[in-house]
Amino acid sequence: MSTDDIALPLIDLSGYLNPTSSKDHERVIAEVREACSQYGFFQVKGHGVPLDLQKGLLRSLTNVFNLPKEEKLQLSFLENPCRRGYEASGMSIRDGDAMADSKEAFYIGREDPVVEHPGFYGPNVWPNLPEQDFRGPVWEYYQKTDQLGKIIFEILLQGLGFPSSLMEAFSKRPLVQMKMIRYPPASATLAGQFGVGAHTDFGGVTVLLQQPGREGLEVWHEGKEEWLPVPALEDVYVINCGDMIQKWSGGQYKSAKHRVINKDEHERLSCATFWHGDAYASNPLNPSDPNRETVGQLLVKRFARQFSLSKSFTDQIQVS
Repeated sequence: MSTDDIALPLIDLSGYLNPTSSKDHERVIAEVREACSQYGFFQVKGHGVPLDLQKGLLRSLTNVFNLPKEEKLQLSFLENPCRRGYEASGMSIRDGDAMADSKEAFYIGREDPVVEHPGFYGPNVWPNLPEQDFRGPVWEYYQKTDQLGKIIFEILLQGLGFPSSLMEAFSKRPLVQMKMIRYPPASATLAGQFGVGAHTDFGGVTVLLQQPGREGLEVWHEGKEEWLPVPALEDVYVINCGDMIQKWSGGQYKSAKHRVINKDEHERLSCATFWHGDAYASNPLNPSDPNRETVGQLLVKRFARQFSLSKSFTDQIQVS
């Protein structure tokens, strides 16, 4: 069997969100459990995020990325204690990568009035654009995908035999980060450069919107040891598990490597919402686990490899 014969499962979440019987609910949980056990990735329809809102989000991305470079750099996420704001092309590189990513990105998170807990919570950075051209649709979209990420996490817990009420243990003030991305066309990318190099996501659930018809995402298929292209379909989200979920589930759910290569002569837009849980919450699936690493500690350990974090930052979150 070649990768041409393999496709990520496409799951209809409406059976969970609006079940007509208990069997609908159970079917979705079973399908998600199987997909995450086999691939670590799946696609969803019937997810409850309005199509008009998705289109408005993509228009907003175009608006912010088309701002003058100097204006975008004034919003640099590297100057922000919460890592909110703009990331220029070439700012992100992982250990082992030959070159930095070609993508540019813009980050937002929970909208909290003051910076707390070494930057995990705090206010967002917003570009100087009319409300209807960016902040309004972006924030509405963030709230809807925040809700969807939580629902997926709830389904994953039930797939492991835990009640959905367990969410209360780590969802009072969850870390939910959203990364809006633009990839340059192939002609503007250096030979051998990726839009995003191969990596796994660090944490919980990722909810990914791809610009319809703009391919580029590839997922590593362990069985075939090949990269599996993921289609960019309208009104279909791509969902995946991060390293934290793989660890917390004892490996029952996979965190799969993935990358982005834009091979076409057009820009490509996408948006990922990452739903992790409270910064100071530890594994709710095994409260007696002597390794009580929190969501925040795992986050700092992961990103310390990519960014220079001050000692005061790591001391506050108690990372050695």
